[in-house]
Amino acid sequence: MTEVGNIAKIPELRKRILFTLAMLAVYRLGIFIHTPWINTEAVQNFLKSDTVFEIFKLFSGGALQQFSVFALGIMPYISASIIFQLLTVAVPSIERLSKEGDAGRRKITQYTRYGTVILSLIQGFGISYGLRQQGFVEPGIPVISFYCSTILTLTAGTSFLMWLGEMITERGIGNGISLIIFAGIISGIPGGFRDAWQNKVQFGDFFGFIALLVAIATIIGFIIFMERSQRRIPIQYAKRVVGRQLMGIQASHLPLKINSAGVIPPIFASSLILFPATIAQFSAGNETLSWIANALSVGIFHTALYLALIIFFTFFYTAVAFNPVDVAENLKKHGGYVPGIRPGKSTSDYIDHILSRITLGGALYIAAVCILPNILSDYFGIPYSLSSSFGGTSLLIVVGVGMDTLSQIEAHLLSRHYEGFLGAKGGGRFRGRK
Repeated sequence: MTEVGNIAKIPELRKRILFTLAMLAVYRLGIFIHTPWINTEAVQNFLKSDTVFEIFKLFSGGALQQFSVFALGIMPYISASIIFQLLTVAVPSIERLSKEGDAGRRKITQYTRYGTVILSLIQGFGISYGLRQQGFVEPGIPVISFYCSTILTLTAGTSFLMWLGEMITERGIGNGISLIIFAGIISGIPGGFRDAWQNKVQFGDFFGFIALLVAIATIIGFIIFMERSQRRIPIQYAKRVVGRQLMGIQASHLPLKINSAGVIPPIFASSLILFPATIAQFSAGNETLSWIANALSVGIFHTALYLALIIFFTFFYTAVAFNPVDVAENLKKHGGYVPGIRPGKSTSDYIDHILSRITLGGALYIAAVCILPNILSDYFGIPYSLSSSFGGTSLLIVVGVGMDTLSQIEAHLLSRHYEGFLGAKGGGRFRGRK
């Protein structure tokens, strides 16, 4: 407890944590502000009988069931981020922007905000149309007034969440967007334990419930182990003159994480599957769209597409975040080299070869964890709404975001000469995914 008490001794860190908690509290309060003219009870009954929205309900933290002003959640922002990250690779002008430092990144962030608003307007219209088709609108409401009110309300809610996440990142602790998703998932965990206890007969009564808790703890331990695993490439620096001193050969290493992409792949994959499924589900009376909604929500097609997207985004995001050519050039510039490998292109090819191999392992690990709720639901009879609360994407995000946030707090403590969470006897600092 002494290590945790050190947080209160640093005014800046204390203010950042309190600011983050205050912003998350504002988010949780906004969950209960309803969108006007919507029959919330009818929407809740509809969502209980439909599985296509399980991931959306998980990420929204109850906002969709309440159909609050935050019903769209942060998914439009994530979708816009996906689009511009893809454009960074495909469009040379945007690629040049991404390499212009802070000014370029600010420009791309601005474009992402515009894209978020546009996607929110499109999704808001689709959901508004579906609500009228399903009869979830209070009687006597003019059509134009309903559309304008609902679309603007949902768009404003998503824009506010986007701003809230950016404020947390800038003035708080941790990544704001990730923490908003984290808070939404955490809010459903107590209800998940309650449902698990009430449905314990389905998986072996009391001992089955204990086995479920042990399985959850095992999965969490496995995720932590994989997130902290890395391949270390030995690096040596030749003799060089620093000031007036001749530095001898120095040995170091280049750490390559098994999961360099973090929780981005499952979030991106879920949002891409969710967008067409949501529009199709709310479009009543169309057999083709209904078939698309069912195919994207359950079954072998959904599973195969989900796994393929996770693997693709793992490789894609790793390629965007880590460039072996730049790393090799920086090593060559500073006199570093991999023993037995020529500097320059040979080094970049060597790093790229190792990175591709360990990224494949990381992609398969993420895919296996994320597909766990489907396995529990299909082969063990555990309801998907229950299994998704304790496994798969939700558990991966909770553990990953928690490790990132703790590592940032740890960095603040160590930079001011305080012991971290592991303390002096812990053998070192806490290492997050970054």
